[in-house]
Amino acid sequence: MSSATNQITAGQFHAADGVDDWRCLYHLVSAHFPTGSLAQGVALVDEIGRLADESEQQIVNVDLRHAGVTVSLKRRDIALARRISAAAKELGLVADPAAVQLINVTLDALAGAEVLPFWRALLGYHQIGDDYLFDPANRGPGFGLQQMTAARPQRNRMHLDIAVPHDQAEARIAAALAAGGRLVSDAHAPKWWVLADAEGNEACVATWVGRA
Repeated sequence: MSSATNQITAGQFHAADGVDDWRCLYHLVSAHFPTGSLAQGVALVDEIGRLADESEQQIVNVDLRHAGVTVSLKRRDIALARRISAAAKELGLVADPAAVQLINVTLDALAGAEVLPFWRALLGYHQIGDDYLFDPANRGPGFGLQQMTAARPQRNRMHLDIAVPHDQAEARIAAALAAGGRLVSDAHAPKWWVLADAEGNEACVATWVGRA
């Protein structure tokens, strides 16, 4: 996770050639390759293991399922992304960029320094900086704090942040609105939009646009 710092911007990554399979999601870049069988997925993972050197393997996370392989890089590494895409192409696999996302749980807090240790212990997570926790086993969503300046007792204080590919955000928002949601605010769009369900429970749809 520390490799999220001192790297190229999301805009620079997406401007490069040969990375059309990949999408930036906060600090990660991810690609999903649908497969017809678990064996095909294993073959791709095996190729990634061969083409990535020891240092590169430390930034690669792989989620292998019967239906496909999702590969995430903890650094926006253009060269490695290109090599993985080339390996997938050799195996006849075509990426589905719309299939990637990253979910964080965000808690509004007045005294973050006092509440974060509780959540770190409860979740068994590790900490980055003063306001973010992550699952060291990469199984659960990230957990972050959002600083409040005053108590808001009538507002939900925990919400989901869903990072989606920048070219899928409007479709995801439209689907949520069609399913009974409402737009709370687009003041920060396209960095993020605030939506709510019929009872006012909020969630944010976020993209890399406007971020470092």
